[in-house]
This record gives sequence, C-alpha cells and structure tokens, in this order.
Amino acid sequence: MTQTAQATDWGLWHRLEPALQLSPQVLREILDGGQSFRWNALGDGVWEGQWARHIAQLRLDTQQNLEWSAPLDLESAVATALPRYFGLHRDYAEIINTLPWRCDDHLRSAIDAWPGLRTLNQPLGETVLTFLCSSNKQIVQIKQISHDLARNLGSEVCPGFYALPTWEELRGVSEIRLRRCRLGYRARYIRATARFLADHPGYLEEVAALPYPDAQDQLTRLSGVGNKVADCILLFGAGRLEVFPVDVWIRKTMKKHYGLEFATPDMVAQFGRQHFGRAAGLAQQFLFAAERRMIRA
Repeated sequence: MTQTAQATDWGLWHRLEPALQLSPQVLREILDGGQSFRWNALGDGVWEGQWARHIAQLRLDTQQNLEWSAPLDLESAVATALPRYFGLHRDYAEIINTLPWRCDDHLRSAIDAWPGLRTLNQPLGETVLTFLCSSNKQIVQIKQISHDLARNLGSEVCPGFYALPTWEELRGVSEIRLRRCRLGYRARYIRATARFLADHPGYLEEVAALPYPDAQDQLTRLSGVGNKVADCILLFGAGRLEVFPVDVWIRKTMKKHYGLEFATPDMVAQFGRQHFGRAAGLAQQFLFAAERRMIRA
C-alpha cells in the first residue's frame, strides 16, 4: 500500500512545533493502533499517511522529537494542520491529571508505559466512513479497504495519493462497486449512509456538538452504526474525550482488572465514563494499548 514510488516532490524535514517527544512504540500506537487507518510504515522509522487532503511523512529525531515532511505543494497546509491533528492545542498533562490514576493502579501503570499517548483529531466524515468499514475486521484489513476506497472512488491529491471519497461522491456509487473495495456486507451500510449524509449537509457537525447521549443516539440512527462505532466516531472524529468505546480488548481488560466479568458492552461503557470521568476516552486508549501489548507478549 506504500505510495511513494510515484513521482512526488517532498520538502525538507521540519520539527513539529510545539515540540512533541514520543518513543517509537508510542508513535506506532498512535498512528497504527486503530484510531486512523491511513498511516503506513516505510522503514527506518518513517511513517507516511493522509488525513483529508493532507499528506505527510513522520519520523523521530535523535532526541525523539517528532519531525515531518510533506509534498512541496502541500507543505504550507500540512504545517498548519499537523499541530492540531496531533492535539497540540490540548494540555495533555492536565487532562491526564484529571484521570483517577492515584487510586487506580492498573491505569497508572498503563499511563507510565505509554508516555505521550494521545488521540488524533481526524476529519469527522472520514472517521465515520472508516469505522463503518471496521465491523468484524482487523486493523490491517480496514487499512486495505480504506486504500481501495480512496484509490477507486476518491480524488487524486497529488501523484500517487488519493483522498477518501466524500459522502457526496459516494452518493451515486452502486453497492457492487463498493463491494469491489473489499467491503462485503458493509457496502449496503455505506451506501445508505452516503445517501443520507449527502442529503443532509452539516448533519455530522450538528450531531457532534450535542450532549453525549443525544450525539450517540443520533449517530446510531445511521445505517451500520452501533454504540461502539458511534463512540469511536465521537472520540476520534469529534474530540469527545468523555466517551468510552468498548471493543474486545477493552472488555478483556475491564474483566481482568475491574471485575466486570459479566457486564454487557453498554454496562462497561457506562462504568468507564463514570470511573474515568471527562477524559474517559483517553483512559481507554491507555488501557487498550496496555492490553494489546500484554497479550502479544
């Protein structure tokens, strides 16, 4: 899925400002841990990815400061967009300080193990699209689907790089063409949602501003969106840190460390919001990363 083989003129490397220091493991978790599905490792510690019509390569310098490069034609736009994409407008130290790590040993160990972990601020429409593709799929498969959707149905940003299709562009796409992008039964969900969102411009932005219960309820009215996908959309696409998405990894860790052995996903989500507070979504990322590392080990 690497796209750099085609002729794209890249600019120089720049240090991200304000400075952001990350370990290679934390950078990998941020870019390739299930928040976004459009980043790929090129080798030698370099990552290449897209969001909206922005394209960038990322790496860490010898002091582990995040550096970036972009196609020359996009350099100015990427320089403006990248700090917000990485949430540099947020005081993460203060946000983490609101979490109950003082009385929660497991959360504290997860925070200590993943310093600098954060949520990306992704385009809302793209987040809806990619998480509609995520049902019963692993990260690598969702990345392949996203690549196919962009390449076959999106518009070219610069040589070799394609943006994901907008809902307006998807409105008239047949289910057969969507299935050719490895979507399977998800194709009908995307087709129905595309028609609705194309006919209701601004709907997602209006929903994202609602109080959490109302926002979740409105999102689950979209075809193929359940509570977990709605929470992922709100966390990764709308920056709503108070949500607590529950997937198989979170159910495992909440069962082992919080005694929620027989709780339903909705019960786990409610407990997470209550226990972790207004930054429950960030706590979820720490717990998610810690659980996956432990299982792999």
